[in-house]
Amino acid sequence: MIRGFEILEGYSGIQLPTRKTAYSAGYDLQAAEDVRVSSEKISLVPTGLKAFFPSDEVLLIYLRSSLAVKHGLILANGVGVIDADYRGHIILPVVSLCGEFEIKRGMRIAQGLFQKYFTVDGDKIGVGEIRRGRFGSTGEF
Repeated sequence: MIRGFEILEGYSGIQLPTRKTAYSAGYDLQAAEDVRVSSEKISLVPTGLKAFFPSDEVLLIYLRSSLAVKHGLILANGVGVIDADYRGHIILPVVSLCGEFEIKRGMRIAQGLFQKYFTVDGDKIGVGEIRRGRFGSTGEF
């Protein structure tokens, strides 16, 4: 297989992401644990998943719009960007605009979309430093 999701060791009972309708672009990601989200700090919501895909693609992660509209939840980074060389746990940084909210294990919380991307003339995919870290590892703040 060239594109897909894998369940991480230690996360039993997690479902692999699926598209819910014939024309859905995104694969629904579920929370792997219960997490209380508030407006006071960013909460990290584990999915229990990692992804694999070709080097000229990116996995973009968006919070489900129903969670934003009904409960005031947002991804702290707006859109999650998972690069092809990231082999770690997909963890979502979530914050609430409307007080506290309990994300329950198994709740569909985000959508992942696989997208091709382009580079500028003269740049080559696969040239550059090798990723050495995990979550948020491509540089300092």
